[in-house]
Amino acid sequence: MLRARFTRARRRSHMPPTPRPPQGRSTSSTRPAAGGGRTAQRRKPGTGTAPVSPDQRLRFYRQMVLVRRFEERAARAYTEAKVGGYCHLNLGEEATVAGLMAAVRTEDYVFTNYREHGYALARGIAPERIMAELYGRSDGVSRGWGGSMHMFDIASRFMGGYGIVGGQVPLATGAALAIDYRGGTEAVVCLMGDGTTNIGAFHESLNIAALWGLPIVYVVVNNGLGMGTTVEQASAEPELYKRAASYRMASARVDGNDPVAVFQAAELALGSARAGKPYLLETISGRLKGHSVVDPARYRSREEAEALKAADPVAAYAVRLHQEKLLTDDLMAEIDADAAAAVAAAANFADASPHPNVSTLFDFTYATPVPNDSRRLPGDALYPTPTERMPA
Repeated sequence: MLRARFTRARRRSHMPPTPRPPQGRSTSSTRPAAGGGRTAQRRKPGTGTAPVSPDQRLRFYRQMVLVRRFEERAARAYTEAKVGGYCHLNLGEEATVAGLMAAVRTEDYVFTNYREHGYALARGIAPERIMAELYGRSDGVSRGWGGSMHMFDIASRFMGGYGIVGGQVPLATGAALAIDYRGGTEAVVCLMGDGTTNIGAFHESLNIAALWGLPIVYVVVNNGLGMGTTVEQASAEPELYKRAASYRMASARVDGNDPVAVFQAAELALGSARAGKPYLLETISGRLKGHSVVDPARYRSREEAEALKAADPVAAYAVRLHQEKLLTDDLMAEIDADAAAAVAAAANFADASPHPNVSTLFDFTYATPVPNDSRRLPGDALYPTPTERMPA
């Protein structure tokens, strides 16, 4: 029955579209996806969202402060040579992290790029396990073999961490296809940076998602720079959400420094995806530091750096909560102390965690055993010697 359902959905996707009147561009696109087996009431993105409660607004702030303190400690650990490989931080992205992840349900799947620590925290993974993974320790979320860029936790449906730009996009699309094929109610959230929108797999994935009506939200975190190249220099259409129009996919752009706005936009996007209408959500969220910990960001002028610092989303949101009478100086100090204590405990846990045994290096290369898979370590002979081939 599921195969028949999927086949019918695919056949529908190849039917010629009904002619539509011309539509003007705005900050959101309301054109429906071109196919898929689900139906839903069409809603204009950015409207019809329920108000966010005071408790939820404070939870956003707590999450943002935890991410900020965690990333600051991660940067320090990198300079102490406790973190190996590359390390990309969510400093400046905290509002997007808090708002987006609050809209994701427990049963949903999350795919990220290599800038992922904050999303792992907001997904509910223990700070101790995340910090231990940064340190390359066996108690880490990927048992020490993934590091900063390759976190994975099936229990929380956090599907990685991908070091290759855009590597997660086809896989997330495939996960959405699997959900649709099985008739599930889950959705997929696929995070990426602005630079990813220029690779072929981005367009291929959006096209097939729109054709087949897959339950997925593509989230572009636009910090204005692909490493050191501005979006305007790299993209002929710098308003990246508009790219969804090529696939008749609903889309919106939202202020990534406002966790409430991100949360409300994400709820609408996920509602659309669950109804079989994939969605492209762009959040505008500047990063406060360079591309990675070792990047001094010399491509920025002093004025640009000062403007980013002045727009710090954590500080700005604290001021807003003060004005709304939801945050006092005492409560702000308490939240900061709680976050600092949690991060300190995570760092101590990571320091005490053992290094993984070298013998486990290949244990998770494949999900199931594969005949003749190589377990050769650096320095090992490519082929065994005649003595090694002789039976004992």
